[in-house]
Amino acid sequence: MAIEIGKIRNVGVVGHGGVGKTSLVEALLFTAGAVTRLGKVDDGSTTTDFDPDEVKRKISINTSVAYLDWKGHRVNLVDTPGYGDLIADARAGLRVVDAALVVVDAVAGVQVQTEKVWKFASEYDLPRAIVVNRLDRERADFFRTLDSLTRRLKGRIVPLHIPVGEESGFKGYVDLAKMKAFVYADGKSSETDIPADLVEGAKEWREKLVEAAAETDDDLLSKYLEEGALDEASMLKALKGGIGAGTIVPVLCAGASKSIGSHPLLDMIAQEFPSPADRGDITGTDVKAKQTATRTVDAKQPPVALVFKTLQDPHIGKLSLFRVMSGVVRADSTLVNPLRGARERMGHVAWLQGKTQKPVADLGPGEIGVAQKLKETLTGDTLTDEAHAFEIPRITFPEPAINFAIQPKTRGDEDKISTALSRIEEEDPTVHHQFDPETKQLLISGVGSMHVEMTVERMKRKYNVDVTLLPPRIPYKETVKGRAEGQGKYKKQTGGRGQYGDTWLRVEPMTRGGGFEFVDDIFGGAVPRNFIPSVEKGVRDCMKKGILAGYPIVDMKVTLYDGSYHDVDSSDMAFQIAASMGLQKVFMEAHPILLEPVMNVEVTTPAEVAGDIIGDLNSRRGRIVGMEPAGETAVVRAQAPMAEMLTYESSLRSMTGGRGGYSMEFSHYEEVPAFLADKVVKDVKAEKEKAEKH
Repeated sequence: MAIEIGKIRNVGVVGHGGVGKTSLVEALLFTAGAVTRLGKVDDGSTTTDFDPDEVKRKISINTSVAYLDWKGHRVNLVDTPGYGDLIADARAGLRVVDAALVVVDAVAGVQVQTEKVWKFASEYDLPRAIVVNRLDRERADFFRTLDSLTRRLKGRIVPLHIPVGEESGFKGYVDLAKMKAFVYADGKSSETDIPADLVEGAKEWREKLVEAAAETDDDLLSKYLEEGALDEASMLKALKGGIGAGTIVPVLCAGASKSIGSHPLLDMIAQEFPSPADRGDITGTDVKAKQTATRTVDAKQPPVALVFKTLQDPHIGKLSLFRVMSGVVRADSTLVNPLRGARERMGHVAWLQGKTQKPVADLGPGEIGVAQKLKETLTGDTLTDEAHAFEIPRITFPEPAINFAIQPKTRGDEDKISTALSRIEEEDPTVHHQFDPETKQLLISGVGSMHVEMTVERMKRKYNVDVTLLPPRIPYKETVKGRAEGQGKYKKQTGGRGQYGDTWLRVEPMTRGGGFEFVDDIFGGAVPRNFIPSVEKGVRDCMKKGILAGYPIVDMKVTLYDGSYHDVDSSDMAFQIAASMGLQKVFMEAHPILLEPVMNVEVTTPAEVAGDIIGDLNSRRGRIVGMEPAGETAVVRAQAPMAEMLTYESSLRSMTGGRGGYSMEFSHYEEVPAFLADKVVKDVKAEKEKAEKH
């Protein structure tokens, strides 16, 4: 039986890494009786961090889901990772919820990823509440944290609570709406009068809360300005409306490890946060009509579901976590994936409590569940009824920013690497891999170096593939700047038949990106027609291998203008070798140069360090193309050589305190300055000699 939509609350739990999101989810589950004991991140016993990597590192790596029932409401909690390299998962998690709990550490205040998830929540227009957690820690300070919240996050941020006691003495909170204190002992709370030393402060903060409530409605505001007060019923109604609409962001107190603050948080989720029905119709594409359309969120509509996470379970295989956006998804029904043109059988569908599945017959609109072994569906895909196919806009993920080359530690693991990476890419759409035919390396790309390292660890643990990470080789190219001509002659006399080929070649540069042109300029049969393709093949093979430093040669025109042959000794092979010898000689006389790939780089940075970013890019031989201020951040666009950008991630992190991000894509090839080209050529020669010794 599907749960009544008005009783569902889907809540994303987001924030910077290490602020206690998973512990808070655990405290809420325990308080509501959904789990019988309070798990701890430190001993790997929490409901939502169950992956062996998460247990080992003591951080969330994947988004996971848990549910609880509270006062007649079903609350689905989507626990998301908070570390920068894994933040794409938080974005996907926020796509399927109706409100967000932003968890902030009472010692550190607003951190880098707090700002990022806040931005994601704004993008999806989500109402949110802020939980100041870990108030029981040394140096925790609620009011300092509140100050950093109002300074760095946009929105009408007002405390609903102020703490009772501080640091290790933190034991409860004052509810500013009810003007009562709630003090905890052994996980149980009791209502008392506000401690005498907090009465004055509580009155001041309550005044701010009333003011925020009054501002949600013009009539209320004029009433408040006239009378200087609001009755409690009007205030609570206005608060509820303001929180549900996202115009007011309440701040609550918590000490998750001791379950302090769980009850009021659950009450607020049930009473103030919106249900899926309150969020209005869903927008997407009517697949048959190929045009934008909307669907109401209703059980009577044809089913539409959005997959927001894919996991690989070692025992069951592929798990697809999805939210029913409209209609009812039944076990054993068949839905279609319009993007991949695939029909998918929804065998078992279940609710998820961390890694535990509770099979159900169907899931109604707004519910979050899991399906097993879908063949082709990946994260971000829509599943829909075939007769009324409807597709929801895909979840967008950041493009990978950093590349590494990988090579297997044991021979014969090459095939296993691709299989393992394809599986991991199903779980994590921000991992990509491809073989670079130019550098002959298998490249793996991720959001950051920690992300790539974790992917490599996962390959070893889950798929038993051990690899080494190397920096990628730069795909340099060679070409010429000048013209030259000369002879390539191959003559070999062995017992019996000899070998003879003689070519005269001219090389000259072509425009950048021009490729290669071979011109046959032979008159009077100096080289017979049937050997001309052999000359071209010799030239092409030699260009592939490179001459100056072993990189492919491009943007060059080669003309065969003379030569000679021998009736008996000339052969295809002899002319190939002669052409190759001729090219090697002539190329070195035509002012050979190296070309390097230049990348388009886009850096997002806090505005106050934009000057440092520009200076640093200039020092990397970068050219600044433009800069756009965007409020407190700025976007710097530049073109810089790939060779200079290999170590950019760590520099950007230290310049921006981890608050910057960048993306990079190939633009074009340019000449390498002579002093650097000499170094590259020397390095290649040294590597060759080393390899020959071995």
